[in-house]
This record gives sequence, structure tokens and C-alpha cells, in this order.
Amino acid sequence: MAIQWFPGHMNKARKKISEAMPEIDLVIEVLDARLPWSSMNPMVDELRGEKTCIKVLNKADLADPAVTNDWVNYFSQQQNTKAIPLVAEDRNQVKKLVALCKQLGQKRLEKKQAVRIMIMGIPNVGKSTLINALAGRYVAKTGNEPAVTKSNQMIDLKNGLVLSDTPGILWPKFENEQSGYRLAASGAVKDTAMEYEDVAPHTLGYLLQHYPQPLSQRFKLKELPPSGNDALLAIAAKRGCLKPGGIADLHKAAELCLHELRAGKIGRITLETPDVIKAELEVLEAQRLAEEEALRASSQSPDGSS
Repeated sequence: MAIQWFPGHMNKARKKISEAMPEIDLVIEVLDARLPWSSMNPMVDELRGEKTCIKVLNKADLADPAVTNDWVNYFSQQQNTKAIPLVAEDRNQVKKLVALCKQLGQKRLEKKQAVRIMIMGIPNVGKSTLINALAGRYVAKTGNEPAVTKSNQMIDLKNGLVLSDTPGILWPKFENEQSGYRLAASGAVKDTAMEYEDVAPHTLGYLLQHYPQPLSQRFKLKELPPSGNDALLAIAAKRGCLKPGGIADLHKAAELCLHELRAGKIGRITLETPDVIKAELEVLEAQRLAEEEALRASSQSPDGSS
């Protein structure tokens, strides 16, 4: 699914981040624990350079804990990277994040200098909720709609840490089509930029493969449907999502499915694993190489010369 959503303020955010980065000591990238890879922004690692980054897997209470652990191990193996699962509303977990930031910024604290932290993340991963939790007060606007934060601000936590908030930034086109589906399913993409009837069957197909029991229990499915489309039809019938004449209202059923997924009502579910991503990236690389080879072949004359 090709989603293109890149409001003007996001272009400005990239420029501001690039200008501010030299004065930053530590980067926190907030990710959605249900889709840690797809909710990363490629610009974060590009713009931070060699600065240490804490990958915060937020909304961990909605994600599969075993898979979250796999992702923490995956990110922690990367250079200058730490990773922790988190529920931003849990004060004790937020305290652990503060302690980690102080540990990583110990040299500045020893000099009586504040650790300057930039918080980054794509829309709707809980960045503003985390900032409010760190500050212990309401300083950043939150909301269920993506792209609530429109401008950056400096927040002194009065504990040796200073936060630089940035607007949510999202790249204009996803190289991996599967990531587009996952972001749409999670709510990171505005509902107006995607079709429920397109996203829900794709998501249900994944759940049938990886979380069949929670899916069947939630929607009281006696038999597992063979595909995501069939699952959507079955759920429409079970939940009374019907138009006049008994015709399935697929939009209503799809909306219901995605909202229950986002609320955690189907269970603690993660929409991607490191192995799944590895396989998808291998397919993308094979496609890229094939396209390059086809381009080279088409540029050759019949006798084989350029």
C-alpha cells in the first residue's frame, strides 16, 4: 500500500533537527513496540550521526512481550544504541529511562552541565505522552490523531536533563509496502490517507498466521477463516456489521477490527518480528537488483555494446 503523507511542517522539522543536532548530547527515538521497525524514521539515524540513541519501545503493554524482547536485543546490538521497552504512563518505567539518560550523560553531569536530549519519533507513537511523563506536568499536547505536535520546544526537567521536542516526522514514501500497512493498522497514518477495507484484511491475514487463538477468541470464530478477506466477512457477520439485505458492511467491520487492535482488545500483539523484517528486506533487495539488471539489459544495443 503506497501511503504518501508529508505535511509541510515535517519538511521544516527535518531542517530544524539538522540545525539543532550539534548542540544535542543524546537522542531518544520513540517507537511503537507493536511495530518497532516500521515506526522508525530513517532520518533519525542519518541526522544523529555517532550520537548515542535510546530506542524507546513505547506502548509495550499492547505488544507481545516475547517479540519485544527480541527487538530490544536486535537494537542493542547496533552501534551507539540502547533499547528499552516502556509504557509512558508508568512512572516507575519512566524513572528507569531518566536513570539511563543520566548514566549516558554522566560526563556532562559531572561538569554541572545539563544533558541535552532530543526526542524524536513519527506521529502517534506516544512521544508527547512520554515528554509529559518525563516532565511530570502537561507540557506537550497529546492526541489520538497523528501530527499533533507542530513545532519544537525546549523543556528543562530541573533534574540535569533538558529535552528538545520535535514535530513528528514521517518519510514521504515507504520503501517497504508492508510497513505502510502496519503503520496504517496502528493508527500512525491518518485514517483519511488509507482505506480501512484495504488495511484490515491484510492485518487479519497476519493475525491468522501469528495470533490465531487471540483472534478467534475475540471474535468468537469457531473455525479459522482461510484468508484475511474471509476473516473480515466472518467478523462482519458475527458483529452485525450488515447493510440492508444482509450484505456485509466491510468498511464498518474493518473499522471495528482496527480500532479493537489499536486498543489491545484482541490481545498483546506485535505486527512484525526481526525475522519477518529480514525476509522482507531480502525480497526488496532482490527486486532492486533485478530492476538494475533489467535496466542494464535495456540500455545495451543488440550487439551487446552500450
